[in-house]
Amino acid sequence: GGILSFTIEGIHPHDIAQIFDEEGVAIRSGHHCNMPLMEHLKVPATARMSFYLYNSEEDIDRAEKALQKVLKIFAATSKT
Repeated sequence: GGILSFTIEGIHPHDIAQIFDEEGVAIRSGHHCNMPLMEHLKVPATARMSFYLYNSEEDIDRAEKALQKVLKIFAATSKT
């Protein structure tokens, strides 16, 4: 499977998804129809990326750039 669900400590998954969207990368955020398990694990939400045959290396590079932007933005805001 080419699905990657993730969280980043201190950053809400909806914020992650918004920044990815600004970079032209579509990801999902939320419970992903898995609310009972997420409540059990005490995870409020996750960000989720899906990869398949139709994705290119450029798509992955764009996702990496978006992730770097997320980390840069929230590193800057956590220092203030």
